Amino acid sequence: MPNDPLLADLTEPQRLAVLHRDGPLLVLAGAGSGKTRVITRRAAKLAEAVGAHHVLAITFTNKAADEMRQRIADLGVGRGMWVLTFHALCARLLRMYADRVGLQPNYTIFDQADRHGVIREAIEDCGLSSDNWRPRTVEEIISRAKNEMQSPEEFAAAARDFTERTVARVFKRYEALLAERNAVDFDDLLVRTAGLLRGSADVREELEARFRYVLIDEYQDTNHAQYLIARGLTSIHRNICATGDPDQSIYGWRGADIRNILEFERDYPDANVVRLEQNFRSTQSILSAAGALIAKNRRRKKKSIWTENETGERVRFWNCADEHDEAERIARDILACRDGGGSPGECAVFYRVSSLTRVLEDALRRAGLPYQIARGVEFYNRKEIKDLLSYLRVMVNPADEPACIRAVNTPARGIGKTTVQRLVDFAREKGITLRAAMAQAGQIAALKSAAKKVKAFADLLDELCRLPPTPVRDVIEAVLKRSGLERALKADPDPEKSALGNVEELVSAAAEYDQANAAGSLPEWLAQVSLVNDQDAIDLAGGAVTMMTLHAAKGLEFPQVYIAGLEERLLPHERAMNDRKDGMEEERRLFFVGMTRAMKRLTLSRAGYRRLRGYSERTVISAFMHEVPRDELEWHDFTGGADRDRRGDAFDDDYSQDYDRQEWTRGRLVRHKRYGIGRVVSFEMARGAPWVRVKFTAYGEKSFSLQYAELEVIEQ
Repeated sequence: MPNDPLLADLTEPQRLAVLHRDGPLLVLAGAGSGKTRVITRRAAKLAEAVGAHHVLAITFTNKAADEMRQRIADLGVGRGMWVLTFHALCARLLRMYADRVGLQPNYTIFDQADRHGVIREAIEDCGLSSDNWRPRTVEEIISRAKNEMQSPEEFAAAARDFTERTVARVFKRYEALLAERNAVDFDDLLVRTAGLLRGSADVREELEARFRYVLIDEYQDTNHAQYLIARGLTSIHRNICATGDPDQSIYGWRGADIRNILEFERDYPDANVVRLEQNFRSTQSILSAAGALIAKNRRRKKKSIWTENETGERVRFWNCADEHDEAERIARDILACRDGGGSPGECAVFYRVSSLTRVLEDALRRAGLPYQIARGVEFYNRKEIKDLLSYLRVMVNPADEPACIRAVNTPARGIGKTTVQRLVDFAREKGITLRAAMAQAGQIAALKSAAKKVKAFADLLDELCRLPPTPVRDVIEAVLKRSGLERALKADPDPEKSALGNVEELVSAAAEYDQANAAGSLPEWLAQVSLVNDQDAIDLAGGAVTMMTLHAAKGLEFPQVYIAGLEERLLPHERAMNDRKDGMEEERRLFFVGMTRAMKRLTLSRAGYRRLRGYSERTVISAFMHEVPRDELEWHDFTGGADRDRRGDAFDDDYSQDYDRQEWTRGRLVRHKRYGIGRVVSFEMARGAPWVRVKFTAYGEKSFSLQYAELEVIEQ
């Protein structure tokens, strides 16, 4: 094997991972350790030995899957191999085995907005008010139940109080509405596939015979359903390769279970474990700072990350006066990078919450710097895109009621909301789909003169359904023309609107899909579109500054990284600070992920005052900054003192003031200038500072640092 190109330029641990053949394998891959290279070379090596169609590679983002697929193809062994995200794999399997899970193969994947609308409908169908039962909250409870593999009946049986019993009713109605519309949500893709594998031995055996080797990337981010899918696909041959890093597990809030990777060796006592500890991305200074931070976590597997890269400059910390000062300094620093021969495209700005983007965007615009925000999902949420997709969805799935309702009067056909509601009522009464009801419009006396308009729309849908199903680009162009959408967009008198251009971009995306998928189809393309995430629209070669949340930054790298908002309640986030279980550790992992995206220069910043929800408030520096070694930071204080290369006063906040715990006893009434009157829930010293938690009637529970909160105790 000395001349084997698949083993060229690999380190010894990487070679061990690539050459491992049978049995379970755990690859603990530190940040920047060449993980993707190892997975692609291993997949290629297995394909050489057993055939590409016997290898399944699973990852978490479309971008990662596309990169992995291209790398394997470049090695000349990728034809026939499935390289997919978990959700895309499940979408494909559910189409293959639709009859086993109570679906039609032409089912629709409801996006977040669709799901939210159906939840609201289910609430109202149960005779409840969406003002009292907020759809978003109900949706979160149902999502958690699904990811724990609970059916509505199981959830109801385990309900502990009135709230859960009520949500169980909504859950049952929600599932019935999905079934009526031959639709699934994102959770269903995983949950139904896990149930299929668990309950159908013949399907499990068939898939195991097909996929003799299963490679799973980012294993630390798998939830319970994904864990069951992984086990179900490898229960006989046990040829599972799990690659990941517990230090980069950042999706616990959506069900990811870090125990899946921490306890891999318990699940597979005979597992071979390979540690990838050499970092090829970052300077030693960045790694030292990040390594010291993450070492504070307890739930991890110890690794010794090292690099042969240069030491590099120390991590910079900017203590800024306010959010405008912070944004201006970031913009000026990027300008200096550009003026020094660099490109704005080498720079990325990360933040914990998207609300920080407005001030940052303003500063970049004033500086004349091009920028892009990682909001890939937003393209598909634009009105003109959703309008066009609604036609395609109802063409594929006649039971897709939300798509049918959106398309019926887009562009305007004189079919109002009252007419649509009468059609919906007729469909419910007859037990038929809304589209079928439209075809019978002439029989519905209540429609009166609108019946002809509705029947004309039904005829249009029939005409569109007779179109050849491929290529997808031709289907979309035909729908644009025959539906009247293109004519309506061209007639818009506002030249500044980009709706037509956005639709043309969708046509281009379909053309790219056709080119890459000779056996593709409209249902497959719609499934792919529904699974887009924020990274998918990022153009890393475009020369623009990239702005994104820390969660979206996972898997990327940039020569120069800025992380803004190093403040308590932002990073770590307020919710995590109140999480007694794993919240702070996950926030620390999130910060670690952001830090290790930086290749050459890392800048961290904090605003002494920040305007949130219309109020300017003094902030508390992030506790995480106390965990970065003193000698790894280059400190700059812009709050009024001279710049200095040391930790400044903000690191030495005066916590010596005595606070009377009796004054902040549970139940004490207090007043806040923004939230009004509330009652104290708890008082505690956290990270050396006094904190009080208060419950407000209109705003729920909030945590405050007593040094800066301006809470007034109301005498009782």
